[in-house]
Amino acid sequence: MTRFSHTFGCGSLTLAGTLDTAPGTAGLLIVSGGNEVRSGAFSGQAELATRVARAGFPVFRFDRRGVGDSEGENRGFRKSARDIATALEAFRAMAPQITRVVGFGNCDAASALMLAGGAGCDGLVLSNPWTIEQGSKTATPPPAAIRSRYLEKLKDPREIGRLLGGGVNLRKLGRGLVQSLKPAPPPSTLAGEMRDGLAGFTGEVRILLATADRTAHVFEAAWDASDPRIRRCHGAGHSYVEPAHRDWLTSEILAALRA
Repeated sequence: MTRFSHTFGCGSLTLAGTLDTAPGTAGLLIVSGGNEVRSGAFSGQAELATRVARAGFPVFRFDRRGVGDSEGENRGFRKSARDIATALEAFRAMAPQITRVVGFGNCDAASALMLAGGAGCDGLVLSNPWTIEQGSKTATPPPAAIRSRYLEKLKDPREIGRLLGGGVNLRKLGRGLVQSLKPAPPPSTLAGEMRDGLAGFTGEVRILLATADRTAHVFEAAWDASDPRIRRCHGAGHSYVEPAHRDWLTSEILAALRA
């Protein structure tokens, strides 16, 4: 495996990317979310790229316009379809042996791939897709997610022991119970757009949800929870920071590349 930094064009602008070489004919395109640079939070995406390339699959990640080393204005995930498409084109040019590309995104990067109908990728791995409307004050999990979390706690003898032993903040518990009884929030327009964007995609799709992540909870409330494409990583947070959760994420991506 060798790592190279590259630049490529997006219209009149120059974007920055990084290629991890490998001999495989399937490749992974990592799309960054938010204002995150291509290395990812705490170099998480760089580490993921290393793991995947060592397994034999080339990986390309990039900074979209206005982020990191790339030129231009950062117009957000809703306006990033062109960035993704040009990155995919650059990836195919730099790794000409690839015949199939799987796009991976976490949070609003997953949403961007969905809104763009896959942006030309052959398969998608969509992690904790962002469905919160711009300007929304949604900061807590939806009522259904809170109820589910409390039911899980009631199955855990340690949690029952904490409750009986006075180790639970009753005021916080009360606020959570009140929140859990509220009606479901109105449907997310963004989720509907993502659903429409994904509807015409014919490749394999994996939707990965970290069960301890609020973004994933909000997504589930706006999506069909019985969607057979959903896979859950129990106990994982948004960025899969625990070693076992990182291993799970890597295995899901490798399975999509080998499909």
